[in-house]
Formats: sequence, C-alpha cells, structure tokens
Amino acid sequence: MSVDAIKEALPEFAKDLKLNLGSIVRSTELNEQQLWGALVATAAATGNSRLIKEINEDALDILSEQAYNAALGAASIMAMNNVFYRTRGQLDGKYDDQRVGLRMNIIANPGVPKEDFELWSMAVSSINGCHFCVGSHEAVVREAGLSKTAVFEAIRLASIIAGVAQALTIVDATQSVSV
Repeated sequence: MSVDAIKEALPEFAKDLKLNLGSIVRSTELNEQQLWGALVATAAATGNSRLIKEINEDALDILSEQAYNAALGAASIMAMNNVFYRTRGQLDGKYDDQRVGLRMNIIANPGVPKEDFELWSMAVSSINGCHFCVGSHEAVVREAGLSKTAVFEAIRLASIIAGVAQALTIVDATQSVSV
C-alpha cells in the first residue's frame, strides 16, 4: 500500500483530491525530505489511521529514521501547542503574562535541519487551525531562506492531506450505505 493505494481508495466525489495528491507528491519546490516529512506530519495531524498507514509506507522508504521521527514529533508537539496558543489567543491576552510551562525540547533539537521541522510544524498548525503557530513557524522558515513558493506549497500540501483524510473518513463511514 502507498500513496497510489490512497488515490485508488478515493471515490469519484473526491476526484479533485486524487489529482491534487498526485501532483503534490511530484513537488519540485520542496526537497524530498521536506516533502515527505510534511506528508507524514500532516497525515498524522489528521488522525486518519488509513491515511497515516499509507503515507508512512512510502515515507519509510524515503526518510531517514531521524527525519521520520521528527515529522511525527512535529505532529505531536503541534497538537499540544496549537491547542494551547490558539486558546490563549482566544482569551484576548488575559493570560499572556502567565508562564507557558510546557516542555517543547524537540523544537530546539528536532534531529533534522531546523527549517524542515519548522515547515512541518507550520503545515500541521494550518490543519489544526492555529494562526499564531502558523505565523510563528512561517517567519522562521522564511528567515531560514525558504521561498514564498515553498511555504505556499507546504500549505497546499496540508490542505490536500486534510481533504484526503476527510474523503477517506467518509468512504469508511459509508461503506455499508447504498444509494
């Protein structure tokens, strides 16, 4: 199984997602590690076990063990951070004077180039809907030299993966429903 299996599993109503997934995995703007790390991290962020399994099958042939674990680390740490910073932001600054008190060592030492980890964190944050984290990570990757096109491609990738996860969830939930 693999990305090809995901495309095969997508029904007619998700034809655009199938086409978009096919084109994003042939990305030329992101290097191979950035692309596949983003695919792993965003698939993990969706929580769709079928998508995670299929993406990981291909990614394990491409990414080093360190990069693979860093991508999963980005999804995991952003799950925590996105809830925290999004919620703190919703409270209109009333708690901005409070110490965060959350361990985030992986951000300082992810085991891959910082700009790759930050790119994956930004993509995951876009799925999780935290504009504070999206903006923060985007600033870091741009300062590290990634182009606007590369950043935008990571955002497109995240949106495609979120849509594919939704379509697969619908397919799995409606398997026994006949129309």
